[in-house]
Amino acid sequence: MSVLPPSLVLAAHGTRSAAGERTLSALLGSVRRARPGHRVELGHLEISVPLLADVLPEVPGPLVVVPLLLAGGYHVHVDLPEVIAARRPDALVAPWLGPHRLLTSALARALDRAGLRGTDAVVLGAAGSSDPAALADVRAAARRLAVRLSRPVTAAFASAGTPSLSEAVAAARTTGGRPGGRVAVASYVLAPGFFHDRLAAAGADLVSGPLGPDPAVATLIWHRFEQALERQRQDRRTSGGQAWTGSSRSSRTISTAPAAREGPASAPTNISM
Repeated sequence: MSVLPPSLVLAAHGTRSAAGERTLSALLGSVRRARPGHRVELGHLEISVPLLADVLPEVPGPLVVVPLLLAGGYHVHVDLPEVIAARRPDALVAPWLGPHRLLTSALARALDRAGLRGTDAVVLGAAGSSDPAALADVRAAARRLAVRLSRPVTAAFASAGTPSLSEAVAAARTTGGRPGGRVAVASYVLAPGFFHDRLAAAGADLVSGPLGPDPAVATLIWHRFEQALERQRQDRRTSGGQAWTGSSRSSRTISTAPAAREGPASAPTNISM
């Protein structure tokens, strides 16, 4: 009798934006098409349906949860573990998505589609967090993008975190650009919704689209899935070859180890933090 591969459950925050829900649904389709032999489901922590709390019990057998979150923070370290501990404590939990070179490539492509010029100053616009480690994730993503674009990139935040998006855009107009240049915001969000609307309203000359539709995001999701499985295999070897339990790296310990996430790339020293 053949053994089915572990299922993948994507854990999104949730949104009141119909366009955002369509984007996440399209991303779900992309992830499914990449590996037809795997079951893939999408659940939300709040607002949107289906809720993650309802999806998890309906998926039989071993499963891996991949957070559809670009940085750590409250949702990664509190909300998500609470839901998984209550509904599927056997689940493996993969690292969140960023920072990663695949996201850097997706950001560069989105800026190119938006019409980025060589003289434009660039701000990486993210939602923000009260967690300093989450802000550090975004700043690491800005450093990676700066290397890719060969220009300074300022990490800025639409809610918690400094500098604010409006401050960063204003500063870029006076110090970050070149003669004839504009200010571009690279949207470090997965889907349309509240935070992308905040990015669009910050006064930049151009704002790139969300990252969700880019094929690199689906590729990264499967990479995080494989990381969770490899981490469990390592634990199994250490513990003497036990079968799948999920408990050794379950909702209680979402990894922040350097091996699980790419660290910041080197970048020009004048990048604004």
